Amino acid sequence: MKIGFIGYGNMAEALASKWVEKHSLFIGGRNKEKAESLAKKLGESVGFGSEKEAATFGEVVVLATTHEAVFDAMEAAGGSDVLAGKVLLDINNPVELSDFLAKSYDGISLSEAIAKAIPNARVVKAFNMCQAKVWQMNPPKFDDRPLVVMYCGDDAQAKQQVAVLIEDVGCEAKDIGDLKYSRMLEPAAAIVIKLLFSGHSAYTVLNLIQPEVKAI
Repeated sequence: MKIGFIGYGNMAEALASKWVEKHSLFIGGRNKEKAESLAKKLGESVGFGSEKEAATFGEVVVLATTHEAVFDAMEAAGGSDVLAGKVLLDINNPVELSDFLAKSYDGISLSEAIAKAIPNARVVKAFNMCQAKVWQMNPPKFDDRPLVVMYCGDDAQAKQQVAVLIEDVGCEAKDIGDLKYSRMLEPAAAIVIKLLFSGHSAYTVLNLIQPEVKAI
């Protein structure tokens, strides 16, 4: 897959480092020097440039900015003119650190607001439930079981592509349904963020464990 990142922070680096061997990557953002720094860290094959260049490059576009910057970043990337038909992978959490509550956008989630802003894109929510250090694990395992990554979206093909990316990180992909269920993922992540800021380990997760079924 061709994957364009808009953003170059810890989450972008953690995920890109797992995908660089299997996919073609491009790092983009408003600060070209930071985009170049991450690209060179990942390898010579990784391109870098602006938000628009990243969006143009990727069949999957990872929105790896802060939640406050997501909509400005999409506009800088070219809006619907460039993002039409793209898989927009939303990994963000609109959590206010003053009270650790997930922000609502007129009753809908951030992912749904992204889909509303770019109605001809295919938005999938995933990778929002853990801190970057979890995605740096090789692979992410807890109690000897792979981390379960829940994802949701309205486009079946887009979700299949994201499921592949989840498995490439070494995790188990769990489809929880339509994009409206991002209204559940974002507040669930807010719980994890509250725990992290309360002093819990960076590896704190809400893992989904499926019990083994033993033959009788």
